[in-house]
Amino acid sequence: MTTMKRQKSSCNNFDLLSEELILSILDRLDSNPLDKKSFSLVCKSFYSVESHHRTTLKPLRSDHLKKTLTRYPFVTHLDFSLCPRITDASLSAAASVCRGMLRSVDLSRSKFFTHVGLSGLVTNCSNLVQIDLSNATELRDPAAAAIGEAKNLERLCLARCKGITDMGIGCIAVGCRKLRSINLKWCLGVGDLGVGLIAVKCNEIRSLDLSYLPITNKCLPSILKLQYLENLVLEGCFGIDDDSLAVLKQGCKSLETLDMSSCQNVSHVGLSSLTSGTGCLRQLTLAYGSPVTPALAHTLQSLSTLQSIKLDCCPVTCSGLKAIGNWCVSLREIGLSKCLGVTDEGLSSLVTKHKDLRKLDITCCHKITHVSIAHITNSCTSLTSLKMESCTLVPKEAFVLIGQRCLLLEELDLTDNEIDDEGLKSISRCSKLSSLKLGICLNITDKGLAHIGMCCSKLMELDLYRSAGITDSGILAVAGGCPGLEMINTSYCQDITDSSLISLSKCSKLNTLESRGCSLITSLGIMAIATGCRQLIKLDIKKCCNVNDTGMIPLAHFSQNLRQINLSYSSVTEVGLLSLASISCLQSMNILHLKRLTPSGLAAALLACGALTKVKLQASFKSLLPKPLFEHLEARGCVFQWREKVLQAELDPKCWKLQFVDVQ
Repeated sequence: MTTMKRQKSSCNNFDLLSEELILSILDRLDSNPLDKKSFSLVCKSFYSVESHHRTTLKPLRSDHLKKTLTRYPFVTHLDFSLCPRITDASLSAAASVCRGMLRSVDLSRSKFFTHVGLSGLVTNCSNLVQIDLSNATELRDPAAAAIGEAKNLERLCLARCKGITDMGIGCIAVGCRKLRSINLKWCLGVGDLGVGLIAVKCNEIRSLDLSYLPITNKCLPSILKLQYLENLVLEGCFGIDDDSLAVLKQGCKSLETLDMSSCQNVSHVGLSSLTSGTGCLRQLTLAYGSPVTPALAHTLQSLSTLQSIKLDCCPVTCSGLKAIGNWCVSLREIGLSKCLGVTDEGLSSLVTKHKDLRKLDITCCHKITHVSIAHITNSCTSLTSLKMESCTLVPKEAFVLIGQRCLLLEELDLTDNEIDDEGLKSISRCSKLSSLKLGICLNITDKGLAHIGMCCSKLMELDLYRSAGITDSGILAVAGGCPGLEMINTSYCQDITDSSLISLSKCSKLNTLESRGCSLITSLGIMAIATGCRQLIKLDIKKCCNVNDTGMIPLAHFSQNLRQINLSYSSVTEVGLLSLASISCLQSMNILHLKRLTPSGLAAALLACGALTKVKLQASFKSLLPKPLFEHLEARGCVFQWREKVLQAELDPKCWKLQFVDVQ
């Protein structure tokens, strides 16, 4: 009786708090939805205030949607990206409750709704300003016509809506005059007519993505007349060439970012026509395009406001890089990933002139050596991002220079390089590092990683994929020194044991753990992660053969945010799979080669896990499970991926790297 009185008194005290103070507490909670749920259960006043405070809702299922929305009357953003089965009835329920409050809806991964549901949503929710229909491959022009009734719409994404044609886009153009951003990437039924109508009717457009559309020069004059256009993406528009661009007398003066990736029929001649009048261009992407020559550099030299240029996968000449280096503008970002022809001479000349660089990507520039790194680190001391995966001719001594001179680095990708412990010791001086990738770095050990743990307290992402010299000692140092760690990959670090996972369990913000191929890990380690890392979203323990059902039970109890799990080649059975059914967020499950998995147990587990959208299974099960089961699960929005893969012995890391080099 005394205990009950104390509880009642405590609740009354909470009820005395002002709404302003309660809202202030809510604003300071983490994004973890379970935290807000716990908060709402404290007392009646907390429950009421939390209901009115929430403006964004991300349902996992459409069941009871109307009841849920009724509890949250001030929701302005509905995100259905985790809810694959959204029907017309679901949209009708949302429309009837939200009405004028709803301003944006994300249906980018949802299916089963039609133009009827969209029409009801748009009609009832007159204040909609943003709709995302990406991947809605079944939608046709009637759906676009329904969208056209959204008179206040400002942002629309129709990426990969391949069934929509010019006729449907015309309805949108006529109806949605306030559009400021539209994404038509991979809308293969849309051509010059549809794009032209958008450009003519929607003169408020700021952002236009036309990637991989079958357009030609016919619609370009209308596009370039858009007086507010800031972002234009023409990636993969093969119908645009130099001749079609030559007719343009001036470009778009308001344009700030232009993406011409994979426009292989456009050379410096066409670019000259397109960019001649662009006085505000800040970012230019020409990936997978024409060779980088002095002629191209000369064409772009007039872009006095340019800060970023991405030339990934373009053939590069030394003279071309030197010419870019001679520009009077001071670039902040350069992308040269996988560019054939990048040498020490060309790259050194480039970075020496652009000393204000913040981001540099030289991934797979296989010809550069210590010389380039010396020039980069000497000239570009303000770098915040350096990506240099697989720069295989750079010796270990060069990496010391990075830590000595580039102390502002926040992102560093050294995957598949010769860096050793001395290099890591030097890099640990970069105290602002938040992302560090050291995959396939076979010369590093716990000694070097310990320096990272001691000095890089802001580290959030660490990739140690196949870095075989790392053991529990190194992981312990990182876990102890980097409390904000959110992602770590220790896959195929074969000396990793449960001790590593126990130390990582202290990193409460950890949401991604990839430890495939770590055969010494057992269910004890998984239990520690489950209890300590409540925000875990992705877990990959493929080929962790000592993990069994015992590890699944704590996951089911504590890891209620888990969305992806890879259990292939583990010792988990249907008992463990069934226990995971209590995780309402679980959407993706890889369960190849589970030796003790029976057809009946698998069927029960699949039925119990009601939120699944993707399951990867051994092909042998396809004939062992009843067809109605698949029909039922597919109707719920689940997609099956079948694999014939046989169990393969794991290679020694050094042998694996040699094999990888041969493939490249």
